[in-house]
Amino acid sequence: MLKVQDISVSYGLHEALHGVSLTVDRGEIVVILGANGAGKSSLLRAIAGISDGKVRGAASLNAQTLTEKKPDSIVETGLALVPEGRGIFGALSVGENLTLGAYPARARAAEKENLAKVLELFPKLKDRRAQIVRTMSGGEQQMVAIGRAIMSNPDVLLLDEPSLGLSPILCQELFHNLAKIRDTGMGVLLVEQNARQSLAIADRGYLIENGQIIGAGSALELANDPAVQKAYLGASTS
Repeated sequence: MLKVQDISVSYGLHEALHGVSLTVDRGEIVVILGANGAGKSSLLRAIAGISDGKVRGAASLNAQTLTEKKPDSIVETGLALVPEGRGIFGALSVGENLTLGAYPARARAAEKENLAKVLELFPKLKDRRAQIVRTMSGGEQQMVAIGRAIMSNPDVLLLDEPSLGLSPILCQELFHNLAKIRDTGMGVLLVEQNARQSLAIADRGYLIENGQIIGAGSALELANDPAVQKAYLGASTS
């Protein structure tokens, strides 16, 4: 289980997050909903150990402390982040990107098994392993980014706006694949602007506003909440 307790993040005098707590179990998708600038990306970066701000509070994965660990040590603990913008190596091939994902010690023994898992989840990559990633479409690059993260053999996967810039058809395919990832037993913490499709596949969700959690519940409860519908699903409460 990923457990975040009272995390706060400050950039100079600006506090981007204040006292955020949440949990993610293996085999579930948890979505974080909030407007731009609410602190969603700051939260993921703080958990993954790559925040540029001052981080307070605690985070743990399977009872192992993540706080103050270096990012590579956090990956070895079983956490993988796919950042906004993907963070892939565009000049390398699909196969090379996936192989780099298996660099952590925890992933090496299961490299073949995880590669098979990635290619089953994203069959388009099977015939593209020699293709240079920068020549691929945005949707294909996102597959590579998520696949590379899975190659690190994580227990919990953090995803920051994975559908950003994708067409509606590719978005639908992406969310379908995220549900399949959850079904493998992996936990997923998802930051997404596409609230409707996120809630359709998620188990639970949190609402974040001005750096604080202001609500939480099952995905169904949040999808049926009039305030959530008005703020995130484009519905009218009148």
